[in-house]
Order: sequence, then C-alpha cells, then structure tokens
Amino acid sequence: MHIQLQDLQLFVQVAEAGNLTRGAQRAFLSPPAASARIRALEDQLGAQVLYRSNKGISLTQAGETLLQHARLILRQVDFLKDDFAGDEFGGHVRIFANTTAVTEFLPEFLAGFMAEHPHLTVDLQERLTHDILRSIQDGTADLGIFSGEVDAGDLEVIRFSTDRLVLATPQDHPLADCRELRFADTLEHEHIGLHEGSTLLAFLRGLMEKNGYERALRIQVRSFEAMCRLVEAGVGIGVVPESAARRHARTMQLSLLRLSDSWATRDRCVAVRSRSALPRSARALVDALVQSGIGGDVAG
Repeated sequence: MHIQLQDLQLFVQVAEAGNLTRGAQRAFLSPPAASARIRALEDQLGAQVLYRSNKGISLTQAGETLLQHARLILRQVDFLKDDFAGDEFGGHVRIFANTTAVTEFLPEFLAGFMAEHPHLTVDLQERLTHDILRSIQDGTADLGIFSGEVDAGDLEVIRFSTDRLVLATPQDHPLADCRELRFADTLEHEHIGLHEGSTLLAFLRGLMEKNGYERALRIQVRSFEAMCRLVEAGVGIGVVPESAARRHARTMQLSLLRLSDSWATRDRCVAVRSRSALPRSARALVDALVQSGIGGDVAG
C-alpha cells in the first residue's frame, strides 16, 4: 500500500467541505481529477470511503476511520516541519475554546504571543466543551481550552487559572443588596443569556433545566458586553465570568453578586493529546498560557 500525503490532504478537504466540488477547489483540482484520486485511494485501501449522491458526499464508516488517521498524519507532518524549521518556529496551531476564552482573554493573549512569533498562524474556533475534547482526541484540534470539571479521558489536562461566575444585576434590582445567593434563587427574575452554541448557556441549561432556567430567559445575546449593557438597562440579570463583569462594571452601573453554588468557581484548563508530543510552537503556546495565568485568579 502506497498512500500519498496529497491524497490524504484532498480527502480531508473534501470530507470537511461535505462536497466534492468545494473540496476539489480547496485542493486546486478539477472535480473529475479529485474524484479520480479519491477512487484511486479507495482502491489502495480496499474500501469505499465516500457515499456520493446528488446532494453531496458523506463518509462511510471506513471514511470516518480514514479521516481520523489522515488528520493525525497530516498534523504530525506539520509538527515535523515545525521542529526542523530552525531557530524561529512557525507552523499552524488550531485551538478550540469555550465562549469565555474566545471572547475574553485569548484574543489579547494571542496578539502578544503571535507578535513575538511572526511566522506562526493560529486557527481559533469557539466550541462546546464536549466538542473541544472530542476534537483533541481525534486530532481535529491541537489545543482545547475549557472550564470546569469534565471527564477528559486519557487527554492531558493542564490547569492555568480560575474562572469564577458571578451574577450581574442593575444597581436598583431587588437582588442587588444580596452579598451571596444560590443560582436557583435567581430564577424568579428574568435572565439575559448568551447565544445558542455558547458553552456557558449550555452549562446553565444542563445544570438547571429542572429549575426553570428556560422560562427565566428573556433574551439571548452574542457577548458579555451586550449582556452587561442590557443588565444595566434593567432588561434582566445575567451570569457572567467575574473578570468580564468587573471590567464592564468600571463603565456601567452594575451590582456583582457572588454565587454560592460550588460550580461557580471553576478551573480553566488546556487539554492536549500529549504535551511532550506537541510541536515547538504549540508547546511554547501552552507554556506561555500557563505562565501568564491569564484570566487570573480573581479575588473576592
């Protein structure tokens, strides 16, 4: 069996595009040429990897297996190039992270890190925690950033800071004078939530769906800044990471209340398949993240 890297790259591009024509375009091939190469790959493997129809393509079970192996092989080739690229590393790192990380601290952190390493490229995508861990496991992403206790299986998980959730209310809200309260005790009031697909919304739904959180949701928005602005305007109350809440409270009239629930204080972690097996660029990024303690342990 002799499989070329270019054929694996083409297969991954077609599989991720979900369409032979779009995948061929990404590989700078004509659709007939791409189709012929994938059929030749199937002959090499002795298995059909794609179902083809007028609606596009889908993966067979053999195709799912090939996709997992192909991603890992191609990433290892990238890692090899990175490790032998000389003193100034470059390469490409794909990071899947939760909502708080993507919107609050990773942009600033990555701006500084990438300025120090101008040949590095990064693909940062927001994902739910279970998708983050699955993507690290199957090689879709190199680093995964999430908060809270999860079953990470055999992944290597490195803690780098603490994420504390607080309740933001208008200063004249009936709850504003409470120093501490349980999340369940807030559900008689209207809440502002994040958009569908955000990890925080999914977490709160999963935790409190039997306590009426869905009925309490009045509006959903795209960012913590928008949440805080609506809280200030008296539209509702909202659960926000303390670092974001304190930053917005400097310019907005907000009351920030401690949540007594044990889940309100969570470790922020980065997950990898194996830290020692990462290329230099990804290892350096993890090391910088851990050393910075970014998003930090917010006091009181």
